[in-house]
Amino acid sequence: MSQQADIQPGVPEPPPLLLRGVVEAALREDLGWGDVTSESLIPADLAAEAVMVARGDGVVAGLPVAREAFHAVDPRLDVELLARDGETVGAGRPLLRVAGRARAILSAERVALNFVQRLSGIATLTARYVAAVAGTGARIVDTRKTTPGLRALEKYAVRCGGGHNHRFHLGDALLLKDNHRMALAAAGVSLIEAVRRARAALPHTVTIEIELDSLDQLEETLAAEPDTILLDNMPPETMAEAVRRIGGRARTEASGGITLETVRRAAEAGVDLISVGALTHSAPAFDVALDFNV
Repeated sequence: MSQQADIQPGVPEPPPLLLRGVVEAALREDLGWGDVTSESLIPADLAAEAVMVARGDGVVAGLPVAREAFHAVDPRLDVELLARDGETVGAGRPLLRVAGRARAILSAERVALNFVQRLSGIATLTARYVAAVAGTGARIVDTRKTTPGLRALEKYAVRCGGGHNHRFHLGDALLLKDNHRMALAAAGVSLIEAVRRARAALPHTVTIEIELDSLDQLEETLAAEPDTILLDNMPPETMAEAVRRIGGRARTEASGGITLETVRRAAEAGVDLISVGALTHSAPAFDVALDFNV
């Protein structure tokens, strides 16, 4: 029997407008000048049914995207979701049923499977990170290290796995990193003055985060009064000391090469957030297949 993953309450399906554009681009890429195999060999009026099945254990994501792929090829296809995104499933679990013209099912099959295997892989890996820090109070968050064109869906998959989202794009928040520090220094602008100017110019809804990689940078960073301080590539002991010195004056985020083996120690250092690029850039595909019947 399947279980519900420990996901954020009320994670909505991706909006249809978003799905349509992403799915249509994927179908254009895959169909090219048409599905010559199905169109040449399969009778136009042949009806069929197929079931998408999990071939392993994990957290499923992307079923509404698969449904959109089938409907984009043939709106008359009958598509039923047999599981819901964010659900933990076992091998052999039916995920989706589609019935209608065999040609259309075959033409949409690969795109539908690609989305589910990619997004479910991200959700499954995210759930493992979330489980690894359970009870510490730290949140697992993603990064902008996403597949070009798929960011919104990949970040949706992170939420399905129980994680949270960092910035969606560069306009979401001000994140001052080491290269920005170097550019400011070259321009003769202090960190405190740069943040003051930013606060005066930005909407009140935009938060400010400053990255540091050494405790030597901490006092200057705190004087700039950021909303969040990013502790980059620090050993857990150094992170814990930084958290102690910050003393709640800003949110704290750990980042930089954090793995499933090290994430618990980062969480126990007392940080509020742990950003993990691997959630989206290194998640293995979740194994799914489409079992076809005529």
